[in-house]
Amino acid sequence: MARPLNSREAALRAFLSMEANATAPDSALSAQAGYKTMEARDRAFARAILSAAIRRRGTLEAAYNSFLDKPLRPREVFGRAVLTLASAELLVLMTPPHAVVDGWVRITGAAEEGRRLKGLVNAVLRRVSERGAEAFVAADPLADLPDWLRARWSEIYGEETARAMALARAGAPPLDLSVKPGFDAAGFAGEIGGAVLPTGTVRKDGIGDVTALPGFEAGNWWAQDAAAALPVKLLAPKAGERIADICAAPGGKTLQLAAIGADVIAVDRSETRLRRVTQNLARTGLKATIITADATSWQPESKLDAVLLDAPCSATGTLRRRPDVAWSKGEADIASLAALQAALLDNAFVMLKPGGRLVYCTCSLEPEEGEAQIAAFLARTPEARRMAVTAAELPGLADALTPEGDVRTRPDMWESEGGLDGFFIARLVKPD
Repeated sequence: MARPLNSREAALRAFLSMEANATAPDSALSAQAGYKTMEARDRAFARAILSAAIRRRGTLEAAYNSFLDKPLRPREVFGRAVLTLASAELLVLMTPPHAVVDGWVRITGAAEEGRRLKGLVNAVLRRVSERGAEAFVAADPLADLPDWLRARWSEIYGEETARAMALARAGAPPLDLSVKPGFDAAGFAGEIGGAVLPTGTVRKDGIGDVTALPGFEAGNWWAQDAAAALPVKLLAPKAGERIADICAAPGGKTLQLAAIGADVIAVDRSETRLRRVTQNLARTGLKATIITADATSWQPESKLDAVLLDAPCSATGTLRRRPDVAWSKGEADIASLAALQAALLDNAFVMLKPGGRLVYCTCSLEPEEGEAQIAAFLARTPEARRMAVTAAELPGLADALTPEGDVRTRPDMWESEGGLDGFFIARLVKPD
């Protein structure tokens, strides 16, 4: 009978898989033989180690490199993976040092590619456990970003803001929940030890097992970052309006629209991803028409009152929740995604009846996918008008308004409340 997989081995195999194949963390973990049969707490610990290592990768490397005579070579992937993961345990998760050093030295010595590194790993980790915290804290938070993203953010937002954004995505995010209209959000927040944010989102520290929270089966709430909930609020849907949610999966915005009483059409090209929308609708007792189609060409049978387009993007605004995105995407992806966004935007505007509203949004911090995208659309679409967002519509987030009347949230905003994802949101109208 095979020896059970332990948390550190699972984290290491996943890390190496991500390095080789740009695999997402959850996929890299679940693909391992034996992972799904691990105890729930052991799986959670593996996820915690892996997440901390990805999230703080640059500053962790700075910490352990300070105890090396010379950095490990790029091809020494196994050694760097072990030192990064072990340092994440020591400096982020604060696991007892003796357990970390002993556990990782054993794993290193048992692996063919690690045996010659066993002594080095032992010596470096002992020094990290004793004196590594100082180097870790002193390291520049921008080091946790890949070079291309660090350079972009520093140029676009200035180095000080870029550093604040990098620091904001360095820690694990809180759990954000959207609730149905009429549901006692304040009472629910008190029940789970959370609070209601100015925009109406319920927030609590620590994500944990969402399905174990009270009322999950009742379907009165769903997980959704506070920034991701803003586009529907700014669309201001009304009961009975015919509204298309374009690129709808996994369905948080579809649920928001349906909960208001709108006649919702959820469109996405991925049938697999749409299954999650169907599951979420079933749990919450809400209804929407589900359509699998390419939204660059799909058109409804009759014109719509409103369209919500949450376009595919580089997702650099979601690094608080998905730190691996920074390493799985590159600058070249932004241009190709911007072309797709433009095609979606053009087709979405055609769906509107006169007087109809369109909200365009992306969870990206890159101007090509936000501000520049809308500027180009308005330049080529003279019949479109911007419907400027006002400060009154963004309680507690007035600093997210752009001079043009769009919305640009950043991870470093709402610092005292736990931050929020980076989003760009623009509201457009087709005049009567």
